[in-house]
Formats: sequence, C-alpha cells, structure tokens
Amino acid sequence: MRHYYSAQQIRDAEAPLLAALPDGALMRRAAYGLATVIAGELSRRAGVVAGRRVCAIVGSGDNGGDALWALTFLRRRGVSVTAVLLNPDRAHRDGLTAFRKAGGRVVSAVPSDTDLVVDGVVGISGNGPLRPGAAEIAEQANAEGIPVIAVDIPSGVDVHTGAVDGPAFRAAVTVTFGGYKPVHALGDCGDVRLIDIGLELPASTLRELDAHDVAAAWPIPGPADDKYTQGVTGVLAGSSTYPGAAVLCSGAAVAATSGMVRYAGTAAAEVVSHWPETITTQTEEAAGRVQAWVIGPGYGTAERQTRTLRRVLSGGLPVLVDADALTILAEHHDLTELVASRAAATVLTPHAGEFARLAGAPPGPDRVGAARSLAARLRATVLLKGNVTVIAQPDGTAYLNRAHGSWAATAGSGDVLAGVIGTLLAAGIPAHKAAAMGAYVHARAAAAAAADPGPGKAPISASRLLGHLRWAIAEIG
Repeated sequence: MRHYYSAQQIRDAEAPLLAALPDGALMRRAAYGLATVIAGELSRRAGVVAGRRVCAIVGSGDNGGDALWALTFLRRRGVSVTAVLLNPDRAHRDGLTAFRKAGGRVVSAVPSDTDLVVDGVVGISGNGPLRPGAAEIAEQANAEGIPVIAVDIPSGVDVHTGAVDGPAFRAAVTVTFGGYKPVHALGDCGDVRLIDIGLELPASTLRELDAHDVAAAWPIPGPADDKYTQGVTGVLAGSSTYPGAAVLCSGAAVAATSGMVRYAGTAAAEVVSHWPETITTQTEEAAGRVQAWVIGPGYGTAERQTRTLRRVLSGGLPVLVDADALTILAEHHDLTELVASRAAATVLTPHAGEFARLAGAPPGPDRVGAARSLAARLRATVLLKGNVTVIAQPDGTAYLNRAHGSWAATAGSGDVLAGVIGTLLAAGIPAHKAAAMGAYVHARAAAAAAADPGPGKAPISASRLLGHLRWAIAEIG
C-alpha cells in the first residue's frame, strides 16, 4: 500500500532528523539520491554520464539547495553543470558555495546545448502560479522538449491537488524524498522516484492499494463455500431504452466471481441471452435472497424507479448507487437523508457531473477534499470517478486509484465498475475497500483490453473491458 503525506506531515517527520544530524547532512543525503537518479537518466538517454550537460533552475528554498548539491556531486562524475539562480541573493548559501567550488557555473539562461534540466524552483511549501522568470523557463523547456527532472514536485503544480494554474514544468521524472505527496498521484509528475532519507512516517489517511493488497483481499471460495456463502448480488439496472447497461452490469458481477447474480428489471431477456447463469425477475421484491444491491445504470428516473430506490435504501443491505439512481438521489432531499441515516454500507459512484448535482457544486481542483466532504455529509463511501479515482470514507480516510491512462473513459464502463464493486459488497468486503479494489481491477482490465492484441494500444469498448475482467483478477494474484 502506498501512503501520501501532506507537506506539514513531511516537515514534522524531518524535524527529529534535522535536530539529530549535523547541519546540512539531511539535504546532502537527499541530494545524493537526486544525483543518482539524474546520473541514471543521463546514462539511459545518452549511454554515458561524463561529458553530459545539466542545468539546474534554482529557487530560494531548500529544493534549490537540493539541486545545487546534486549538481555538485554530478560534477565529480565529469558532468558539465550550470545553474540559473532565480533569486541570487536568496540561493542556498552552502549549496551554492559547494557548486562553485566543484566547477559549476552560474548562467543567466538555460544553455542551448543542455541535455537535461533540473527543476529546483518550488518545493512542497510553495503555492500559486510560477513567477514570470520561472514561468518563462518552464515554457522554454516544455517547448524545446528538454527533459526535466523535478525536485520533489514539478514547479507550478499544486502539491495538494495536482492542479495547474498557469505555466508549469512538465517533468519526465520527479524525485521526492521521505514520502509521497498527493501531487504524485493527482498531478502530472512523470515517473516518480522516492528517495529514502530515513523519515519515520505513520500510516496516512490518503492511500493507494497495490496489486498485493487487492489480491490478498479478493474473495476466493473455500471448500465449504457454496453459491450463497460467496455472495448474491442483486442488480437493478437497464431499461427498454438502455438494455445494454443491464447486460454490462450483470456481466461484470458474473465475471467478478459472485456466487450468484439476481437481475431484477425489464431487460431480463437481454441479460439471460448474454449471461444464462443469472436469475431474473421483474422486481426487486420478487428477487429472493440478495446480499447487496447495485442500482442505477441505465435504470431510468421515473416514479417507479424512485420508489424502488427508496425501498432498497430503506433495507438493511449494502447498496451501490450509480448513474440514474444518483440523479434520483440528487432530486429528492428525503432520499439523501435516508442515505445519511443508514446503518448498512452505501457506495455512491458519481462522475463529475453527477457529483455536482449531489453536492450542489462541481468537485473543483481539490477532488480529494470534495469527495471527503460529500462522504462526511451523506455518511457514505463516495467514489469520484476520473483518471485518478478518489474513494472517500465518512471518517476522512481516502483511497486513490491511478488509471495510468484513459482507456476506461468509454460509454458503459461505469456500468461494469458498478457490477464489480457490487459483487465485492455482496461478498462482505467493507465498502471503502470494495470500491478501491473494484476501481483497481477495472483500470487493469481496461489497460489489458487496450493492449489486446498487441503491439501498441487501441481504443476499447465497455464490452471489451468486461471481457478482460477475469484476466485482470487472475493477474493480480
């Protein structure tokens, strides 16, 4: 599991080390790690390190000091090093002294023959847009395609939200120290490398599952299990207008190892024709034993669907509310109050537009904060869809899932995701973990579908994504 830390949490963890170590030792430790990454990139790109040309853009904070010390170490390996000081009077004194003593040159602009730029402009305490001098250099590096290695964060990218407001450095690699920060998942940071500098950090409230976490928690039937003990997923989806939503949602539940899928709705014939193992009825009241409900994909928003949503939410089973059911929820204040009062788990899976209707405002640049706020207000798990999906719990704990691409941004993809998460809820997985696990496998299936058959990648459909779910589940194991 990966943990993400705020700037203040990192500073608090650094304080004991700074007090215990000789002055400047922690910075040099970080800078040595940075220099090692830079040398590796030079070798990978050019085949050699000695003779390459690196220019650091140096701000007035400790990131500028990290960059100067790193170039000092690189100079000892035969690298030609230069530095642009954005504020010469406030450049890190010891770092600049060492840099000059090693043979580094201070220049007024990035030399035209530079092989690589080190962005040491803004650290994790920075905020707001870049100042003009730094902004011009960022635009130059981006326009000329000069590879950039960012120190801690790409300058111009918000450390907490990953948002960009104006020019920003586009990093090929970001080197960070001690612990990951939210920007490393939420922003465009290129390849993120973590340097261990000896910080002792507690578990954080912003996390990301990895393949091991998902595989360890994925429900696997034991010798005493039967179709009921594995979980029975109830699906309320589809309509005469959108029968495909019922097919995709039910098919995802079948593929995600549900012991049984019970479909209740008007698209029963279409569902059975694709998935003959499903049990179908016309209404949820006639569905029989169910251990979790998925309601909303392609379902419609008329009075009949509103009554069904109210009945389902009034029951004591876990419920995943998606698509049309989210629209109904947003239009009926008594239903949002019902969600907030439920004892059983509720998972809401909005995209940005649905979120705006539920919350009364778009999520904005702080998507984690927005999801946390809605989760706390409705006492539900909120899965805010996006290239980086945010899963927030009422207690403020949140999980991130990076898709590493936008292949899943296709019609019907959300119907598949709803079926997967619903199956995990029926199997007894806690709501926040079911949502995070479902998002992880969903993204892996989308990437696999885009790459099948190789080489290269091609656009996919929700049906192709669904067809790769079993592969994605097996692959994490």
